[in-house]
Amino acid sequence: MSENVAAVKQIERLRDEINQHNYYYHVLDEPHIPDVEYDRLYQQLQALEQQNPDLITADSPTQRVGAAPLSSFAEVSHEIPMLSLSNAFQAQDVTAFDQRICQRLNTEQACYTAELKMDGLAVSLLYESGLLVRAATRGDGTSGEDVTANVRTISSIPLKLRGDDYPQRLEVRGEVYMSKQGFHDLNQRQTELGAKLFANPRNAAAGSLRQLDPAITASRPLSIYCYGIGIIEGAELPESHYQMLQSLRAWGLRISDETARLAGLQACLDYYQAVMRRRSQLPYEIDGVVYKLDDYAQQQEMGFISRAPRWAIAYKFPPEEELTRVENIDVQVGRTGALTPVARLEAVKVGGVIVTNATLHNQQELERKDVRIGDTVVVRRAGDVIPEVVRVILERRPEHTEPYQIPKTCPICGSAAVREENQAALRCSGGLVCPAQRIQAILHFASRKAMDIEGLGEKLVEQLVERGLVNRLPDLYRLSLEQLAAMERMGEKSAQNLIDALQKSRSTRFNRFIYALGIREVGEATALSLTNHFKSLSRLQQASEEELLEVEDVGPVVAANIAAFFRQSENVSVLQSLVDEVGIHWPEVAGSDQTDASLAGQTFVLTGTLESFSREQAKQLLLARGARVSGSVSAKTSYLVAGENAGSKYDKAEKLGVTILSEQQLLQLLAE
Repeated sequence: MSENVAAVKQIERLRDEINQHNYYYHVLDEPHIPDVEYDRLYQQLQALEQQNPDLITADSPTQRVGAAPLSSFAEVSHEIPMLSLSNAFQAQDVTAFDQRICQRLNTEQACYTAELKMDGLAVSLLYESGLLVRAATRGDGTSGEDVTANVRTISSIPLKLRGDDYPQRLEVRGEVYMSKQGFHDLNQRQTELGAKLFANPRNAAAGSLRQLDPAITASRPLSIYCYGIGIIEGAELPESHYQMLQSLRAWGLRISDETARLAGLQACLDYYQAVMRRRSQLPYEIDGVVYKLDDYAQQQEMGFISRAPRWAIAYKFPPEEELTRVENIDVQVGRTGALTPVARLEAVKVGGVIVTNATLHNQQELERKDVRIGDTVVVRRAGDVIPEVVRVILERRPEHTEPYQIPKTCPICGSAAVREENQAALRCSGGLVCPAQRIQAILHFASRKAMDIEGLGEKLVEQLVERGLVNRLPDLYRLSLEQLAAMERMGEKSAQNLIDALQKSRSTRFNRFIYALGIREVGEATALSLTNHFKSLSRLQQASEEELLEVEDVGPVVAANIAAFFRQSENVSVLQSLVDEVGIHWPEVAGSDQTDASLAGQTFVLTGTLESFSREQAKQLLLARGARVSGSVSAKTSYLVAGENAGSKYDKAEKLGVTILSEQQLLQLLAE
């Protein structure tokens, strides 16, 4: 036997043995050998690979660290969107969720998979032929950042799947997190180095995964729990989510031992209570539990809303509360002109985060709670995110305090503050005349989920507005290197980086551009719905309120806001300038040059499994011909397209007398 053949066999044996021990340690949490023996095996492999560098492969355990630092993260478009989950904060919310499922599926009891809701960063792992080829963050759900080099450094993520029955192409979704002990140890090291401390394990995990130098990520105590899949090709999908998780474990991926299969509502509520009792003893942070309808066929039947699946819900834990004192109350002016009273608090740690400010929402809420300067209050992080004042401890109220009144004029520009009909909030009437609205509008436009202009922070925007360099959004793109370099805390390099970021932002996506405009109550999901429906800016601008109401997730208030936005000449002027003069552009949305409107005015509902194409592909074909595609059957439904295993939608369509098409009839209709 030649030396090279012997080396190949020895290297393969060591890799298999090390991977096996990684599986025992990270996935099963059952180490079979002491650390010192593992280190010996690793060193043997390392030495052999150094002697035979031509035998080193990307999936070798020794190749977890070693990639060169990146200059930036590339964007990754998710082939299947990574949706968020609807939240439940009370048992009634979970009960209502279960009732909706049972009614729609026409069953007395549904079966769920229950999982812990990890407090980390969602990622997508793509395996091809069993090898990890790409990892990406969730981002906005449609696209995220390529963090492959960093993810490869995380020991609990296999570079190669186990066994030989894994799919040819598999996208695994999971949550990268940092344990409580790991977080404590990291902050201890940060203290010793005199470096900035992390606020909580979630921030530490997110910051560690998004390092441009993979070596830094490798030094951080990150781990993962996998909770689902996206793409699966070259293998049959199991019948249930629980079975899928067991398959992931068998292929070497880490899933939580706390995952359980539950029958019925009461079992779900009992699981929540049991986990909440043990929450503080868990080695990692969680902020709730997640229930998913277990049967995949039933998941398909339930379908999705634009933001989340109908078959899953996150039951959040009650927010943590603390006592603190209100040192002052002042008013912030938001980008839409809303005047919001804010309590300035004596610093207090709530849910692992230092809180110094809390919203008081509006004058009505302020009066209802009767919050005054000097009061001792209970503060909490609602949904574990937004700090708010819950109530006043009246027994501790100092003498001679006065009720607080929001001023009748804008504290920034002095314009009159007005209250619109049926609105609780006062709003500044100054519009773009008001620097606060201008500043917030620019910051929103530049934000990560909008135009993503890196380096355009609040302090810089304030300077640009105060010096009169930016009065309208297009002015951002007319800034010179000299003007930017002259700003406080800006050098020539920072100025050039911002110029480059502005140039890069000229190429965007249509839904991001819509969201960046800051139309009241038009968030990311609504912007995406508007994009899919209207396809082009001109069609959106010309849409009437009636046409806007045809868009999924757009109600009367949002439709009125959108129509009002495009009626204002200043807004239209800004849009024209951004597109025609600045040159902001985006790839053409599929169907934007639509000339075939043969199905305009017709509403379709899709149910069951189609053979010729997926339901999403069928939806896009119908939209391209002017049809509207809805998720539920009603008297307004024109056609129900029924594939295999059509469920309750079929029965409802029959009762309502809706025309039911087979897949073949749909193909004929599209061909015509």
